[in-house]
Amino acid sequence: MPSNALSRRTLLRSTGTSVLLGAAGAPALLNTGHASAQPSQSTPAIDFDEIYDRRGTDSSRWDGPIERYGPGIVAAMGVSDMDFRAAPCVTRALAERCAHENWGYIRRSDSYAEAVVAWNDSRYGVEIDPSTLVFTTGVHPGIVAALRTFSPPGTRVLMTTPTYDGFYGDLWFTRTVADDSEMVVDADGRYSIDFDDFERRAQRCNTFLLCNPQNPTGNHWSRDDLTRLGEICLKHRVVVLADEIHCDFVTRGSSYTPFATLDPEIVANSLTFNSGTKSFGLSAMRLGWYYSTNPDLLERVKANTRADLNPLALVAMRAALEEGAPWLDELIPYIDANHDFAATHIRDNLPGIRYAKAQGTYLAWLDVAEFAERIGAAETAARESAEAVYPVTPEAIVQRWFAERAGVFLNQGPWYGTGGAGHMRMNLASSRRIVELALNNMAEALAEA
Repeated sequence: MPSNALSRRTLLRSTGTSVLLGAAGAPALLNTGHASAQPSQSTPAIDFDEIYDRRGTDSSRWDGPIERYGPGIVAAMGVSDMDFRAAPCVTRALAERCAHENWGYIRRSDSYAEAVVAWNDSRYGVEIDPSTLVFTTGVHPGIVAALRTFSPPGTRVLMTTPTYDGFYGDLWFTRTVADDSEMVVDADGRYSIDFDDFERRAQRCNTFLLCNPQNPTGNHWSRDDLTRLGEICLKHRVVVLADEIHCDFVTRGSSYTPFATLDPEIVANSLTFNSGTKSFGLSAMRLGWYYSTNPDLLERVKANTRADLNPLALVAMRAALEEGAPWLDELIPYIDANHDFAATHIRDNLPGIRYAKAQGTYLAWLDVAEFAERIGAAETAARESAEAVYPVTPEAIVQRWFAERAGVFLNQGPWYGTGGAGHMRMNLASSRRIVELALNNMAEALAEA
């Protein structure tokens, strides 16, 4: 382990009085920021190395694992949101709107749609007719509206797996059934689509939930891959529902291809769902949108869409899209460097765990199968399942092992569907000091096992 590495033990020694103790005596994060802080208009460029303390703010990412495993959690690397301060333009716009102390009904002016259209044009080369843009209370309500439109209860929905766990919640809500087309993984941990299996399943499905980029594997699908998927879906009358919410996060050597830039005939068989919530850390704002070049598909989904939009969400998103590009352009290479750091650290210090650097997203998909076998996770899970109401998986044992021994919380691979066994998902959208702390703690726990 590097001599300057952070760990549960060295963190206290190296920071002295700049570290606070939690209520239960567990080491707290470096006291370099707090969620109640309000950056002013003169705030300098964001320091992404700052450890910004989100605990005690009802954060799903932090307070959820702490409630479950206790205050010893010092690196919550599960829920997919970011630990950085919001872009200053967002905080400033919200403060200015809050200064107007009236919260009556508002109209949604054209400026909100214009911000989305301009962003897509400048960032991705996607031209969106503003009349085809439909705002929703997040991406999920839009997908639910589309599933209700094209996939009656009891019918199958096609997905390439492992895939975003939230899709399964959408299927449960619409009473539809997952049809998992498990992807192929090579010896280096790289995933690819099994097109023969995909087409076989497409013949019995009405919709395909495309995750582009793929969460959790980190794939950025090529134009050829997307075209082949689109052709199969067109052939078998399967509507493509393209969730592209992670599109801004691309690692070096990779590129993002919007589904809406494919052949017009393929695009006309699709709807694209997106938001700036991932890119700008605005998940709690609950705002997304969808669009399509096919007026028939669009009108049918709109009939099932009900969006109760929060005025602060609109204000925050417009500010992010109009003024936040410089902030995001600094963040993207920082996240990419986090991926590089994690890949090297895992290779050198975490025997039994493998990570193939993602092409996109800020998520690391860890292969923990060998490690799980080493600690007897399958045997422990079997014993506990015998006395549990619900089955206990080996990955649940791995999650608990790292939470209790390293203070690190990871998400369980099976949550992401078929092909998720033997894996854990790690969120890298944090200060590199937190990423380092997490990996050092994991390495230290492994060495002591």
